[in-house]
Amino acid sequence: MMSYLDLISSKKRKREERVFKFKIFGENGYPVEFDGSFQQNIKKLLELAHFERHTCSRMPSWSFKLEVIRQPTLHITLFVVEEPIEASLEHHCKHCQFVGWGQNMICNRKYHFVLPSKETETAFLNCHDGAISPKDNFNLVQSQGHIMHGIFHSNGFGHLLCVNGMEGGSNLAGRLIMEFWDRLCTGLRARKVSLNDISQKRSMELRLLHGVAFSEPWFGRWGYKFGRGSFGVTRPMHQKAIETIQGMPLCILVHYLGNSNHHIPVIFSRYQTVSDHSLVTLGDLFRFMLELKTHLPEEHCVDSHVVEPTCRWSPKRVEMATRVIVEALKKAEFKWVSRQDVRDAARAYIGDTGLLDFVLKSLGNHVVGNYLVRRCLNPVTKVLEYCLEDVSNVYPEQQGLVINNSKMKGRYKMTRPQLMKDMLYLYKYILKDQKPTMIHGVLSAIPASARIILDTKYLVKEYNGELPWKIHHTGHEEAGKMTLCYCTVFLRDKKESNEVVRKAMPPLECITLKNNATFNELKLEVERKFRELYWGLKSFVVESIMNLNVKGTDFVSEIVEVGQKILLEGSNAESGMINELIYECGVNNRAVDCACGAKEDDGERMISCDICEVWQHSRCVQIPNNQEMPPIFLCNRCEKEIMILPSMP
Repeated sequence: MMSYLDLISSKKRKREERVFKFKIFGENGYPVEFDGSFQQNIKKLLELAHFERHTCSRMPSWSFKLEVIRQPTLHITLFVVEEPIEASLEHHCKHCQFVGWGQNMICNRKYHFVLPSKETETAFLNCHDGAISPKDNFNLVQSQGHIMHGIFHSNGFGHLLCVNGMEGGSNLAGRLIMEFWDRLCTGLRARKVSLNDISQKRSMELRLLHGVAFSEPWFGRWGYKFGRGSFGVTRPMHQKAIETIQGMPLCILVHYLGNSNHHIPVIFSRYQTVSDHSLVTLGDLFRFMLELKTHLPEEHCVDSHVVEPTCRWSPKRVEMATRVIVEALKKAEFKWVSRQDVRDAARAYIGDTGLLDFVLKSLGNHVVGNYLVRRCLNPVTKVLEYCLEDVSNVYPEQQGLVINNSKMKGRYKMTRPQLMKDMLYLYKYILKDQKPTMIHGVLSAIPASARIILDTKYLVKEYNGELPWKIHHTGHEEAGKMTLCYCTVFLRDKKESNEVVRKAMPPLECITLKNNATFNELKLEVERKFRELYWGLKSFVVESIMNLNVKGTDFVSEIVEVGQKILLEGSNAESGMINELIYECGVNNRAVDCACGAKEDDGERMISCDICEVWQHSRCVQIPNNQEMPPIFLCNRCEKEIMILPSMP
């Protein structure tokens, strides 16, 4: 079956490839107006792409050259690969199955959006030059190590498979990649998008670290939320686990861990000293540390050296202005002073107001000598205020955080490497590793809750949901058409016993008809639309309209309101199609009944009983992940039944 998008490749293109701006690519109006359904929008987008001819992947491929930075020049390439169902090695999508979308119908096409690594891009493009023989069948979408790889089914459901930021070898930060992906999903009008959150930062799982700090995973800043938990984890369990760790008082941790580990109270006090508000719970501490990290330079100390690489003032002048401001604050005798008063006092010695503004902006919560320069917004006057705090040898005695270590006196400095080292230490000692003191008692809730959070990896964002294309009545009428209604279909499956079984419906699709169209024409348009979208409906025939009592010759516009939902029923005309196979879950004969509560395959490693053939998680039956599966396995129930059988004579 030839793709309708193949027609795009026949259009004449300019010899020079067009360059698009990476940071706004996907916004509405750039590079095209995204004002249709997902299928229409992706067709519009690919009309502007460069068609990759003679690639040995043997699937239609397009590319966009994207400018990340102009000076110095940094370009990356976005590849879009259309995968027709005939070219798929596996018709069923495991990503849909694991996230709980197994009842979705298999689509005729998938679209892979790939930002490849330089090595992968070179190998893919070298197919043109014969460096890789076509028989080698280099497949871009099956390669690993991409900067980004996302998949869209042609009905608008999608999966983000990988994001590799700078720690993964990319020259782009993970945040920029996610913003790019989010713009694509929004612009193309995707319905729902899932991802498997296994993101890490220096061996720390971000879903645990950010969950404790911000009540949501790292991907939550783009709207991704709990989709489906593994090992029987539900949404309420996940939320309760986060609240349990977040609310753990630091004084309790110091009480139980402080005697055996002197680093814990020292780290707690270090960040309480820098913070301008009380850090009471573990959630408070991790949130402050992550927020502080964004304000620290990569290597330099939080000290008087606040010069940025692009600063137009010399370090000596910045140092002088800093000392003048600190001396002005000393005269206030550690009281809060408004920004304007500090600025006016410093102007008697520093005439450059631009320099003063720069230093005041940079000094907030920085340590200069033996003093911490605090800055906060007065909640009443809404004015920025500053004050000094002597941190040379004073440590707070709040919530049981008592420090009796004379070696900690002296100049207090904070660097990003130090902060990351402290964060990693707390993460491993408190959140990840189960110390003997945390197995029993009040602290035992921490490892149990952390396990639940780590078992929640499937996240979902609903971009446009059931109605991805909002109806715009005006404009279509002027063109002699009207955007009429949303339609979906029931597929009738007639069994040998003459029993009629109705399967799950596909999502609603927007149907556009002429003003004088009849219901017979509506049926034909629905047949065409759903045959084009779904592999299992290639011979679908509409037999009746379920929620309207109309004749085929009746005019649709006289009965149906714009935006109304219509349900149509029908069946496949061709025989031989097994209807169970047209859904992403396939014919699922695997019985799952695990002690954790799981009743479906969630993508985790499983083992089946050799007698009852029921599947369970290997972890739940005490088989470590680094251990091979036993050649024979009996579940507890079958093992007990065998034990009570009478012995043979």
